[in-house]
Amino acid sequence: MGKILVIAEKPSVARDYARVLACKEKGEGCLIGDHYVVTWAVGHLIELCKPEAYEERYRRWRYQDLPILPKEMKLQVIRSAGKQFAIVKKWMNHREIDTIICGTDSGREGELIFRYIYQMAGCHKPFKRLWVSSMTDEAISQGFQQLKDGHAYDSLYESARCRSEADWLVGINGSRAYTLQYDALLSIGRVQTPTLAMIVARQREIDAFVPKDYFEVRLTHEKEGTEFNSLWYRQEGKGAKTTHIDEIGKAQQLADAARKSGTATVIAVEKNHKKQLPPLLYDLTELQREGNRRYGFSASKVLSIAQDLYEKHKLLTYPRTDSKYLSDDMKETVRRTLHAMNTPQFHAALMGIPSLVFTKRIIDNSKITDHHAIIPTPKKPELSRLSEEEQKIYCLVAWRLIEAFYPPYEYEITEVSLQVEDQTYLAKGKVVTAPGFMALRQTKQEEGALPALTKGEKVPILNAKVEKKQTQPPKPFTEATLLTAMEYAGKYIEDEALREAMDKLSLGTPATRAAIIERLLKVRYIRRKGKALIPTEKGTALISILPDPLKSPEMTGKWERALEKIYQGGMQPQRFMESIQRYVSFIVEAAGKETGVTFEKEERGKRRGKNTSRKAAKQGEEAALGTCPVCRKGKVHKNSKAYYCSDWRKGCGFTIWYDSLSRYGTALTDDCIRKLLAGQEPSCAVTLPQTGETGTALLYLTEKGKLEFKNFRPQSDPQA
Repeated sequence: MGKILVIAEKPSVARDYARVLACKEKGEGCLIGDHYVVTWAVGHLIELCKPEAYEERYRRWRYQDLPILPKEMKLQVIRSAGKQFAIVKKWMNHREIDTIICGTDSGREGELIFRYIYQMAGCHKPFKRLWVSSMTDEAISQGFQQLKDGHAYDSLYESARCRSEADWLVGINGSRAYTLQYDALLSIGRVQTPTLAMIVARQREIDAFVPKDYFEVRLTHEKEGTEFNSLWYRQEGKGAKTTHIDEIGKAQQLADAARKSGTATVIAVEKNHKKQLPPLLYDLTELQREGNRRYGFSASKVLSIAQDLYEKHKLLTYPRTDSKYLSDDMKETVRRTLHAMNTPQFHAALMGIPSLVFTKRIIDNSKITDHHAIIPTPKKPELSRLSEEEQKIYCLVAWRLIEAFYPPYEYEITEVSLQVEDQTYLAKGKVVTAPGFMALRQTKQEEGALPALTKGEKVPILNAKVEKKQTQPPKPFTEATLLTAMEYAGKYIEDEALREAMDKLSLGTPATRAAIIERLLKVRYIRRKGKALIPTEKGTALISILPDPLKSPEMTGKWERALEKIYQGGMQPQRFMESIQRYVSFIVEAAGKETGVTFEKEERGKRRGKNTSRKAAKQGEEAALGTCPVCRKGKVHKNSKAYYCSDWRKGCGFTIWYDSLSRYGTALTDDCIRKLLAGQEPSCAVTLPQTGETGTALLYLTEKGKLEFKNFRPQSDPQA
């Protein structure tokens, strides 16, 4: 009897499989045991061919050759992955191998990686599918006991293939058509372009916004030694109230009249009991939002950290999920997880769980797609072994699981309407009646109880003042709010009837949205300004020349829905690809129309790209910024995302991400890093994320190579 070949997506995952399967012998690009051989990809080994693979004339960019619509898409081995592909191919077709197990990531992209390898290797052996949501030894072992026939996931592969081919067709044709027409490097993408359009539209709203002054009248009252405030208001349609007064003269008249009256009469007292349920468990998008809101982490960074906690530390379940629920068979796993989490940091909170009740907000089989929500695994967390950033993301997930078993947060809102002559004022009070899950949060819950008031009662007016205020522009997108906008892109469709019909449309998937944002930054269509994402002049100009279907979320949202239908077996792949080809023809035709818009001229060409990147790499090697403060041996260099130690292969973990200070409204520069490495403490203009207070502070490096601020001076300080 022959052996079974297991193909993992990454070497680190392969090592985990090999440990469980007792594959201890090291081979070239593989691990070998008595019954199994484990090998791996390095992400994608295979890609769709470039246009010149179909016809040599496509090597040159010419508008008359567009659209490029191959009858059948071809595959090629990624040049840098040739050696590993040869190893995988050899084992797939080895006479000693009887069966193959697809052990790539359990999702659309993982399925595509394996199927492309299987196809390119010319393999026809039977294969099974390993589907796991946790990388603990127990979960892996259980997964190998519950293998499914590989063809049970054919529809998932078809969905992935259609997504890949659609992106190729739109990207190749759109980018070539607009680059040729405008003589500038213009990247067009099925998802990235409508995402950029939303950012540009928001910025246009901000730029066009004209602030308007308005006024509010605030009264101060007193009863039995307790002071409270009320605001003038008028009733508007459908129960809405407004406190805005357009003219200062009108506001002053109201304040004068209130002072003259001296008392207000209670005309209504309304009490409402409110209940806020614990939040749902995390899916990837919500975890990315929270990581950005709390810590200023980019969506890409949150995914990277969560992936390490899943693969490397085995502390989180599979992160690339769009579900916020668990399946019914996970109750015992959750019990063991909470038991494992009973460490000093979580002990008190765990002891405070009244009872382990699995509500429909936690367990719901009908709302689980490929994977369940992100939760900790039943592995005891040793937080001291994690980096500070890993601790933050792990604790977000851990606290969210604990909160799910706490009671609701309950409070009572009291609204008191008061009358002064013929004008009405509103006083509000809030009393927490049951802290529930909010007791676990460090945020202070405001409590402003009103004194006991009854209808018809008169209360004195101690003061009446006019407050000048100003309308505020829309806020620019942050990564957190952009992820929300991408998830609910249907709300950004202008046509009201269509918007209601397509309310649940989204741009991209939880697993791809971070990469889309990073792509927009890389091609310089947007830039970061603190936490905000701002469109560049180039990005804004691009959106101005594109036809509406290319920049509207409607088309891309429809495609995402179609891809899901293909996966569910409700649509034929061929029908979807025919619609993509029609759309590509429309893009090319639209690009040929004159708009009068010009772009800064840019060179393009394969040779220039290679030489430039080689030159940049050489410069990066030569221009060290200083000596590593952690290992004291390596040199600090920079790549596209971070500053790092040249001895990283020897285990030095020194890394400083470019956006490390974005939550403080400031950015790192090479000069700043040089000063830090030289032992200096440069002064930086900062905004405190907790309070919004601005000022200056000294930046320094800790012994562990982490950035910290000290000696904060507020802007009001003359020395700041």
